[in-house]
Amino acid sequence: MTEKQKSQGRDQDKARSEQMVHELVQRIDSHPGDVDAYYELATVLVDLNSFAQAEELLMKALGVFAAQPAAVEKLHYGLGNVYYAAQDYTKAIAEFDQLGTQLKGAGYLMMAQSYMASGDHKRALVFGLTALNSQPKDVATLQVVAENLLALGNMAQAAQYYDQVLALDDHNGRANFDRGLVAMVQGENYGPYFKVAKALDPQYFEKGQKKLVDIERFIQTQKKQKNETKE
Repeated sequence: MTEKQKSQGRDQDKARSEQMVHELVQRIDSHPGDVDAYYELATVLVDLNSFAQAEELLMKALGVFAAQPAAVEKLHYGLGNVYYAAQDYTKAIAEFDQLGTQLKGAGYLMMAQSYMASGDHKRALVFGLTALNSQPKDVATLQVVAENLLALGNMAQAAQYYDQVLALDDHNGRANFDRGLVAMVQGENYGPYFKVAKALDPQYFEKGQKKLVDIERFIQTQKKQKNETKE
């Protein structure tokens, strides 16, 4: 795909999103009691990187639906997603942390992702495992747990969770690549994982080359330390 084609694709996506904004504004005007319309409009505004507008919309909606607990919970979840997309992870965590039973599992997952994005892998792992209690077969949750275990160097456990991810979604390029990294450290056959990852998600595979270099360096260091100990 050429740069011109990519630019045209982005312009088309933007035009579609702007049309959706127009339609959702009309829907809110004609059905002001439709909480889903507010939520969907905020989602489209996030896609357009209009984070301040999305925040303002949801704050307004929280006032409109203050007497409806289920609607309020959904709006707080939406607001958390706005802050997450805007990379304001402290505010995002505060929103996800106050969710009730209806969205608790999804909220814990987003808290895990927020902590992970801010580099706090230990807390991210705790919330990922907590989310897993209520959604043990959720691919995204399993993958978050696996990625944080990998980041913390817990390779054997990471392998177990990546295997669960791939059992549910074997066309997951990212998980295949990361499972290959784990296999490399574990001294297992990692080639097939990388081959599948390159075919399924070439962009992530290219980005992952730095990880690959870091892992190879780690393995060499481990070997050197073992040899020095033997001597």
